[in-house]
Amino acid sequence: MKIVSVYKNFFKNNMFMKMLFIFSMISIVTIITLSYIIFLSVSDATIRRELAIQKAAMESVDRYIHQQYETVQNMVRDMHQNEALSSNITYLMNHTYAEYVQHLTNGYYANQDDYSADVLKHFQNIMDRNSDINQVMLYSAERQDLSSFNQHKQFRKLNTNVAHSYIPDVMAMETPNISAPNYWIRKEIDQWDPALYAIRVPINDTQTLRNLGQFLVFFDSAGIGNALDSYESNLKGEIVVLSAKGTVLFDSNSNYYGKKYPYINVADSLFDQTDMDSMKKERNMYVNKFVSADQGYVVVGTVPVDEMAEAYAGTRNTIVSISIICILFAVLVPAFFIINFAKRTRRIIRFTQRVKYGNLTARIDDARDDELGQISHSFNDMLDELNQYIERVYKAEIKQKETELVALQARINPHFLYNTLEVIRMRAISQGAKDVGEMIYSLSVLFKSLVQQKKNYTLKDEMEACRLYLELFRIRYKDIFMYTIQLDSVHNQHPVVKLSLQPIIENYVVHGIQTERSDNQLTIVVEELGDALQVEVRDNGKGIEPERLTEILEELERPEESGKMFGLRSVHTRLRFLYGPEFGITIESTLGEGTLIRVRYPHTEGTGI
Repeated sequence: MKIVSVYKNFFKNNMFMKMLFIFSMISIVTIITLSYIIFLSVSDATIRRELAIQKAAMESVDRYIHQQYETVQNMVRDMHQNEALSSNITYLMNHTYAEYVQHLTNGYYANQDDYSADVLKHFQNIMDRNSDINQVMLYSAERQDLSSFNQHKQFRKLNTNVAHSYIPDVMAMETPNISAPNYWIRKEIDQWDPALYAIRVPINDTQTLRNLGQFLVFFDSAGIGNALDSYESNLKGEIVVLSAKGTVLFDSNSNYYGKKYPYINVADSLFDQTDMDSMKKERNMYVNKFVSADQGYVVVGTVPVDEMAEAYAGTRNTIVSISIICILFAVLVPAFFIINFAKRTRRIIRFTQRVKYGNLTARIDDARDDELGQISHSFNDMLDELNQYIERVYKAEIKQKETELVALQARINPHFLYNTLEVIRMRAISQGAKDVGEMIYSLSVLFKSLVQQKKNYTLKDEMEACRLYLELFRIRYKDIFMYTIQLDSVHNQHPVVKLSLQPIIENYVVHGIQTERSDNQLTIVVEELGDALQVEVRDNGKGIEPERLTEILEELERPEESGKMFGLRSVHTRLRFLYGPEFGITIESTLGEGTLIRVRYPHTEGTGI
């Protein structure tokens, strides 16, 4: 209902509001659409820039891991190049630690001063040069034992044959060069730190190329984070390194060590590509991955959508602010001009309404030369010509009508005087002179009011004339006639046509009163109906026969006077002539019950005639 009310009050009959609304909607939709397109473009560029930074960081991680892998390869290469060291390593792998110590003691190497030939010192030297190494291990395929040298410089030689563990089976399996530390190896060396990754390289006999075992190095995953130091301030999201089985080898946020990474199926995507994949969006996250199939790991970069949104939040707010400013500018500026046009148009409408109600001296003050100004000028010119026409023709016609009106009133006064004097005469004949003085007094006052020329004749004046007239007949029919006048004081000064009610009352006294009854009643009621003021004259007299009522109504509507019903026709003709066809009198009557006559006046300022 409110929407309907707003539409009726502001849009239904308001062309400018419709124009403003349609234009505003077009502007708002256009600006919002363009802003959204710009936002998508800027946000996409921001996302790609942030992901490019992340890709660069992932490449740095990949290079670091490759360097560590090359480091282990170089360790094995150095072992093979140093014959004494290679011989001692082979001896250590194939003998017990006590036998190895005895071997060193007996001086079975070429130069006893060669520091690098001692396997344990060589491992210690390796760990001193690379602080990221956590464990260095040698696995002997022949003896199925494991030699371990940890970061605390502790050496242990462990029996890992099939009877004791599954390590021989693990070592016999083909696995990626870089992977998560094996559970059975962890258990054997009692190393459960989850932030580790393992690099394994086979060791072969330099002469026979027969596989002697495996060289296994555990690295601390925290060392990978050093590759991200230069990206720390600009990097968003997290970077993880996953093994072929999806185990987390490195996590920049340290959330998933020792767990399966939940956001990507690495086992399925491992061999999809060997280069940087295109951006993907999974589980409200932006995902990049770098697959190293040769070494068997995947570098994955993820950025939550919410975190990425913070990167372009400032741009988004700027676009929103600019869009709001543009919308306000696009709506308010045209609204200013449209409202101005609307005011000028309403001024023209008010002007036409003033002209409609007879103010032909009104003019539109609009000096502009646009369409509305031209309309205003045309109206002013039209009124000038109309006034000239009125001066020449219309006023002459009004003078003629006024002359006719005076003639009509002149015919009313003798007719009224004759009837009144006849009543007084009959009263004097039938009943002495007891009430004659009072009646003559009322009559003299009535004559005075009729003869007196007033500039503004009001409803109060007409009612007073009716009251004096009715008072004469109340005295005449003292015991059988009563009258009532209901007039609100707010209508006292309403201008009316002179002698527009008295002939109607006279018509009742002459034709309607029933002297054989003792309850003759006449009621005059004044009420306001919309833009009209209506006077009802109701009696309980003889009434009018239907055939006669039809004749009366037809006579009232005749264009030419026939000489019949002079009083009623005079009132009706004058009202219509002065105020228009919607005014005048209407008659309703029922035989034996009475008559109702309604007189309608315009509810506007004017001068009674």
